[in-house]
Amino acid sequence: MDRGKSPMNRREFLLAGGLVGLGTAAAVSVIVKDRLPAPPIDVTGEATVRKLSVLKNVAQTETEDPHVRMQRELVRAMSKPVEQRHWIMIIDTRKCVGCQACTIGCIAENKLPPGVVYRPVVTEESGVYPNVQLHFLPRPCMHCDNPSCTPVCPVKATWKRPDGIVVVDYERCIGCRYCLNACPYGARTSDFGRFYTSGAAQGAPVTGDRAVYGPVGPWEKEPSNEYLKHWTREHHDSPVGNARKCHFCLHRLEVGQLPVCVTTCIGRATYFGDSNDPDSLVVELKTKHNCQTLIPHWGNKPQCFYIL
Repeated sequence: MDRGKSPMNRREFLLAGGLVGLGTAAAVSVIVKDRLPAPPIDVTGEATVRKLSVLKNVAQTETEDPHVRMQRELVRAMSKPVEQRHWIMIIDTRKCVGCQACTIGCIAENKLPPGVVYRPVVTEESGVYPNVQLHFLPRPCMHCDNPSCTPVCPVKATWKRPDGIVVVDYERCIGCRYCLNACPYGARTSDFGRFYTSGAAQGAPVTGDRAVYGPVGPWEKEPSNEYLKHWTREHHDSPVGNARKCHFCLHRLEVGQLPVCVTTCIGRATYFGDSNDPDSLVVELKTKHNCQTLIPHWGNKPQCFYIL
C-alpha cells in the first residue's frame, strides 16, 4: 500500500454523501391530511428595513472587507419586496478551520438548549498515518428550493417563504417529527425541553428535569427572538416539543444584520446574500467557482453551496 497517498480528497469526501451525518432517512409520505389553511406569507419587517443604515461613512473600494460588502448588499436586498430576493449561502471549505465559532455563535444567538444545534461542523479524517488530513464541513439547513421536509407536515407548520427561507411555525407544530425523517441532511432537530443549568447548583446530572434537579439558571430564562417573536422555554412552552432548524437568522435579517454564523466565522469561510442581485458577492463567488451541493441527485435543490 502506498502510505503517502490519501484515499479520499475533499471533493470526493463532500460528494460521497458521507457528510450527511445524522439525517440520511428518505422522505416519508404525508400520513395525515387536514383542512387547515396555508399559513400566511411572512413579510414582516418592511417598516424596519426602510430605516436601515446604508453605511455612508465607510468607503467602498475594490479591497472592501467582505463583511462590509455583504452588509451593504443586505440593506439593498431588504429594500426590495420579499418575493424579489432569494437568499443563499456559500461556504468555502478551504477556509474553514473547524473552530466551531459559527456553531457556538448560533447557540448563543438563538438560545439553543442541549441537543439542539442548527449549524454543526462535521469533521472527517482521511488518509493513512502519517499523511492524515482533516476535512471540515459546516452543515446548516440547506433551505432547498424543493424541500422534502415541508410537504410531509400534517398541519402545514413548515413552508418555504418567497425569499427562499424555510421556516417553522412553532405555534402550529405538533412535534410529530415527520419533517426530521424527511430531511436528507439531518438539518432538523427536536426540542425535548432540556436545560444546561438545571440542577447544576446541586451537582446533579444535567437532564433538564427541574422537578428533580432544581430551577433553571437565569441565562436560560432569556427569550429567543426567532421568527421576530419572544420565545421562553422556562415553563416548557413552545418551542419545547417542536421541530427546530436554521432559519438564516431571519430575525437579524429583518433589522439589517447578517446571520450570526457569517459574522462569527474567523476564517471568513461563510458568505450570504441575495442570488437575485447580479452584483452581489454570492453571485460573484458562484460564477467564479465550481460550487457544489450535498447529494444533488436527491433533487432537493439545496441553496447552500460549497467551494471545494
